[in-house]
Amino acid sequence: MKILVTGSGGFIGFHLVQRLRREGMDVTGLDNLNEYYDINLKYARLRESGLQITDEVTGKKNWITEVPGYDFYCYDLTDREKIFSLFREKKFDHVIHLAAQAGVRYSLDHPQTYVDSNVTGFLNILEACRYFPVNHLIYASSSSVYGLNEDLPYSEKDRTDCPASLYAATKKANELMAHTYSHLFNIPVTGLRFFTVYGPWGRPDMAFFKFTHAILNEKPIDVYNRGQMSRDFTFIDDIIEGVAQVLKGSQTGNKSKSKPAFKLYNIGNGISVPLMDFIQAIEEACGKKAIIHFKEMQPGDVLKTHADVTALKEEFLYIPKTDVKEGMLRFVKWYRDYYRI
Repeated sequence: MKILVTGSGGFIGFHLVQRLRREGMDVTGLDNLNEYYDINLKYARLRESGLQITDEVTGKKNWITEVPGYDFYCYDLTDREKIFSLFREKKFDHVIHLAAQAGVRYSLDHPQTYVDSNVTGFLNILEACRYFPVNHLIYASSSSVYGLNEDLPYSEKDRTDCPASLYAATKKANELMAHTYSHLFNIPVTGLRFFTVYGPWGRPDMAFFKFTHAILNEKPIDVYNRGQMSRDFTFIDDIIEGVAQVLKGSQTGNKSKSKPAFKLYNIGNGISVPLMDFIQAIEEACGKKAIIHFKEMQPGDVLKTHADVTALKEEFLYIPKTDVKEGMLRFVKWYRDYYRI
């Protein structure tokens, strides 16, 4: 079975590639390796996946695979010709599309980047799936689509027409685009609304990573809305297990002319944890107290997120197992090892 994972140099993509390779899948990774955050962390993830850089001296970085069953391409999603060429050559059975420009706050000052990557880039993936049919397209949506909706826990049946950031708007656009292509071109599509993913090899722009760095180095952390927020923090292993279960449930494929499946699922821990409790879990894992600077709410933020994961549990036996104390212990251990602290 041939699987394309976009965003394979990113946090979730890296872990998913590791999981699929352990299960003997033929995996192709794709990532543009942009410099939104520390590029060396992205390089380290690729090396951990069994890749090596060549031609570093010339400044032209090419990646070669040292293990069978994994190919990597440093392509940008906006390059339609390269994306089509890849689909034409590889003839993928399944596509798991995780690549996107992430970050709510960054979207306030860099809106075009989000349209290019999250809208135009996703359109190219949909077009490739249209002209080079696949059994199933699974793509990453986000809890941010619920925006200013105050009904908790968030259900897939809730309204998602009040985004609080451009990032959220592009993710909602992805869901609408996916539905249209599924309907018009018979593409089986599943969207997964991720809820605040954290864990080893995570993104340095995320709060859990910033807080850990600051606490270990005895520097202050900025806590917005005086800490009166809560999130459905979801450990990376639980996320990957959920994605793997959805993939396994789709392996029979659907290339017939019957109506294709279009589904959307929340994928989270199913528990909304107060931010101050999460910070306490980080403090305990670090063995140090945080120096806290309370600040006002930032534009684009929401007060609470909480996933109703009933549908994913019923259809794919999804059961998240990691609470924030265990999850942060595992993250801090990785952080200390990686940064040699």
